[in-house]
Amino acid sequence: MDDCLLPLNRRWHVETAQGTRYPAFMEDLKAHARQLGLWNLFLPGLQPDEPGTRLSNLEYAPLAEIMGRLPWASEVFNCSAPDTGNMELLHLFASLEQRATWLTPLLNGEIRSCFAMTEPDVASSDATNIQTRIRREGDQYVISGRKWFVTGAQHPLCRMAIVLGVTNPDAEPHARHSMVIVPMDTPGVRIVRNIPVMHHEAPEGHNEIVFRDVRIPVSNLLGSEGHGFALAQARLGPGRIHHCMRTIGQCELALELMCARALERQAFSRRLADFANIQDWIAESRIEIDQARLLTLAAAARIDRHDNESARVDVSAIKVVAPRLQVRVIDRAMQVFGAMGLTPDTPLATLYGWGRALRFVDGPDEVHLRVVARAELKKAKARGTTLARHFTPHADESTC
Repeated sequence: MDDCLLPLNRRWHVETAQGTRYPAFMEDLKAHARQLGLWNLFLPGLQPDEPGTRLSNLEYAPLAEIMGRLPWASEVFNCSAPDTGNMELLHLFASLEQRATWLTPLLNGEIRSCFAMTEPDVASSDATNIQTRIRREGDQYVISGRKWFVTGAQHPLCRMAIVLGVTNPDAEPHARHSMVIVPMDTPGVRIVRNIPVMHHEAPEGHNEIVFRDVRIPVSNLLGSEGHGFALAQARLGPGRIHHCMRTIGQCELALELMCARALERQAFSRRLADFANIQDWIAESRIEIDQARLLTLAAAARIDRHDNESARVDVSAIKVVAPRLQVRVIDRAMQVFGAMGLTPDTPLATLYGWGRALRFVDGPDEVHLRVVARAELKKAKARGTTLARHFTPHADESTC
């Protein structure tokens, strides 16, 4: 990161600002990273014949934090979302043909992919609301619907989308949906626009896509019909840890910038670092970052020891904590920088916008808070009222 990527960061920003969606030096960096063995670091289930280093989620988490410091770094190591989640899905559920056609090129970094789930017309935080239809006609599926915030669809190497839609509208809510693989060059697939997030337009795109009578072979079904909701849940667990660790890396960067600015800038004949309120911001940021990191590492360790489902509450907790942390820490850093913090002269404004957006990505805060609350209430119901009576001074002893 320090020797090969950071020196090219300015060039990356200049070229993407000029409309280059994939700077030429990326392929050289990817080849170098793979030669060093820094490749596909996110996938614990790598097989011996698949390229990459097999790491646990706990081992990968600090690497995700380091990569998070640059918005484009993860791709160099073939660890970019949404490819990471898609590769996990394909690893778990793809047929032999699907693995050869899509998983192998993704693992090799030859292509990119996207994941089409969120829709503009429904509350996609409840995935049972998804309305895109996937209708079977003979040996084909016909897809009709509109998706948006499809990250990466505009990347020049994006070749396929995994699409979640309704295959059986009459089934019970969690069995209506399926996932299918859609090549991006299939007739009827149309990228409508790249949606700016907080007025920032990502080079690879957060796209709105229309699927109009898109026909694909039945063999492009991922897993089984009606299992799309379960596949979506399987995909999101480790990916949320990756998001949170990258966020923590961005918070570390903001704290470093804040400290450097506080030491060099003067107001009222004193360095900013000499003011008590600035010192409080720095101290609070350090404490909160370390708290969030430990909570995230604990979630990663639970997945490693057990499975995604066992860590569901832990992952929901960090998904609430990390984005809120990012907004707080970067807000403090922006305040120390003054008006410069609002400009492209620092990465803070962009990182602030991403921190706010992350409160929606992979589920809004409210959904994750409900997961944590339900888990606590379930434990309370299991305990019953006995514990409360022990701590009630005037409880009727005859009822104990």
